[in-house]
Amino acid sequence: MGRGIVSWSKDNDTLLIGNIGRHVYVVRANTVTPDDIELPDRKLNQAFRPRARLLQLLGDQLIGSSKLAVFELVKNAYDADADEVDITIGDLGTAAPWIRVEDNGQGMSLETIRDVWLVPGDDHREKDRSQDRRSPKYHRLPLGEKGVGRFAVHKLGGRVLMTTRAAGCRECHVSIDWSELMSNRFLDDAAVTVTERDAQVFTGNKTGTRIRIDDLSQRDWTRAEVRDLYRQVTSISSPFSAKEDDFEIKFNVPGHQNWISELPDASELLKKAPWRFNFEFDGNVLTYTYAFRGVPGIPVESRTVTLAEKLQVVAEREPDDLDAASGPRPKRSVNIVADESTIHGIGTVKGTLYVYDRDREIMSRYSQSRLIDRFLDQNGGIRVYRDNIRIYNYGEPGDDWLGLDLRRVNSPSRSLSRNIVIGLVDINLSDSTGLREKTNREGFVENGPYRRFRQIVLGAISVFETERRLDKRRIRLLTGNAPSVDREVAGPIGNVRKVARSKGFLEEIDPSLRRVEQEFRQLREDFLRAGISQVGLAVVFHEVERGIGALATAIAGDAEMGELKRQVGQLQGVLETSTQLLRKGDKKSYSLKQLARRARDLTSVRFRVHHVQLVCPALEEDAEDANSVFAFGLALGAATNIIDNAIHWLKVAVPDEAAGSRRIFMNVVADHGGRPVLVIADNGPGFRDPPEQVVEPFFSRRPDGMGLGLYYANLAMNLNDGELLFPSMDDFDIPEEFNGAVVALAFKKEE
Repeated sequence: MGRGIVSWSKDNDTLLIGNIGRHVYVVRANTVTPDDIELPDRKLNQAFRPRARLLQLLGDQLIGSSKLAVFELVKNAYDADADEVDITIGDLGTAAPWIRVEDNGQGMSLETIRDVWLVPGDDHREKDRSQDRRSPKYHRLPLGEKGVGRFAVHKLGGRVLMTTRAAGCRECHVSIDWSELMSNRFLDDAAVTVTERDAQVFTGNKTGTRIRIDDLSQRDWTRAEVRDLYRQVTSISSPFSAKEDDFEIKFNVPGHQNWISELPDASELLKKAPWRFNFEFDGNVLTYTYAFRGVPGIPVESRTVTLAEKLQVVAEREPDDLDAASGPRPKRSVNIVADESTIHGIGTVKGTLYVYDRDREIMSRYSQSRLIDRFLDQNGGIRVYRDNIRIYNYGEPGDDWLGLDLRRVNSPSRSLSRNIVIGLVDINLSDSTGLREKTNREGFVENGPYRRFRQIVLGAISVFETERRLDKRRIRLLTGNAPSVDREVAGPIGNVRKVARSKGFLEEIDPSLRRVEQEFRQLREDFLRAGISQVGLAVVFHEVERGIGALATAIAGDAEMGELKRQVGQLQGVLETSTQLLRKGDKKSYSLKQLARRARDLTSVRFRVHHVQLVCPALEEDAEDANSVFAFGLALGAATNIIDNAIHWLKVAVPDEAAGSRRIFMNVVADHGGRPVLVIADNGPGFRDPPEQVVEPFFSRRPDGMGLGLYYANLAMNLNDGELLFPSMDDFDIPEEFNGAVVALAFKKEE
């Protein structure tokens, strides 16, 4: 027996116990308390009884849009081994429009309808995938796995007619009225009638499935909406698709076929893209072909680069970042080079990018510039395909799964934005088991494999961005439209305003942003008067851009207003302290050994964390020394920038398991061509680009690089009346093992 109570009434001092057997017991409260009443224990053993409306929830709530619902039906056709799908939207403009999706796949027998199609959540597709059971004709692995995609038809309309036929079977016909099914209380009361009959639709040896939806949820399909659906369904099949596995989608709009026929030919517009980039990463190397195809009317030669190299990826955080509470300390091990562990659960990643330049000067040279603009507005972004079938919603308007637009806010001088690229990425279904689709069919679950997948794609994009910058510079020099540093600053601040406006923060932080702009303009004028011009401004911009990037990230991440104002204040602080470049520091005589020692001390933590051995003969007791007159702070900044650059490329060239072989050489040469020199060398991959290129502002082959480290070093040496040199090993007495990059800081000879 157990104690229990159904209800207690203080108003009439009664206690209602409830039904025991066939009796209802009520007692006076002044003679008994609730805890004194004993009731018999009751047990219930009953299966779940889903409400009939569960089917409505599966179709209407889990599928986000009518377009996704059509896509689910097309995926079912793919899983059924079809090579052709016919989509028709009929009787538009009338009171009874309809949609029909018909394929020539395997079709279904009466038994398959009973045991699979009418069983929500059936897992036979998932089992086929896990056991690598492929379709008989095209050897496809099934895309579906959750057993609910077929209920997408409910998203489209209230009545469904399905006709299907499997090989060697009679034709089956199913009629479903959703409102009638929903009128039942429980799912097991919602019966569906399936009729087996002689073939009327799939006659002869034909097989397949036809689904017609009436009583549409959306009756007034406009020209723009039909075109949008056409654009989406025709992008379902990947251009990577092999000829023996064609999957063709036909789209018909009786009475309005001109809505489709008047659309521009996408393949012709893609041919007009100045850049094309193909890449493949197999866990070992990134193989890519970069092609610049030229711009009409601009005499810049086309250029093609085909290489295989290690793939650099952006680490979420460097292991020796500063910690606000405890100072420098290792955070965790990070990989800046992708390897086989990176593609675990993902497999080989392939991609193709078509990239445009929407600068007015460039676009004006195309006869179809407005058409290209509209095409990019509607299709811009990077799509994802798996086994040649598209994964939604990647690459759709409004989707920025790679964060390209935010990257451009952070680094506008080099980064792509979604509205200038038409791209696709392709992966293999059998190898990408770690990438699982969300139940709502809108992308992958954002787990570890998904984050690594993004890293791979962004790493490849960074390679393209570096090569593109070389050709963009050639174009800008010929058109006289080379961007100034002033423009580079105005751009990201304007982008921050857009992000702030979308988050409702603009009114509060805009006055501070205006002050940053005003102070930068004032600093620019001061630099011009001092004769430093754009050179010194780029160094200031290096720091300003970092602050702008942090601010944009904070706004996008819904940071508190106090934090946003603090970061704007830091931007102003950068400008206030930048006047030291005008003063060029206090020049006096310094020892180059002292400079080498200070550079070593400042980077000792990085040497230790990244397992880099420093070989520095200059700091031995009997080593030669030399003096020169220079601004110590500027020279020290130049040396540490070079060392930081060397550490990064050593991490790229030498894997962590062999990290003990990472080495940097630093020495003082008292007289090299009449000048004292601090030489720094490493055993990394060396420079791929000529010296005049690597010291250009904003040029970098690091995926997270701003391209101002060596530029700063070059500037600092110029301001010190010295020179940044890129000699060969033979020019100095450097041990043979240091056969990578060699950089020398040549100072003015002390008089």
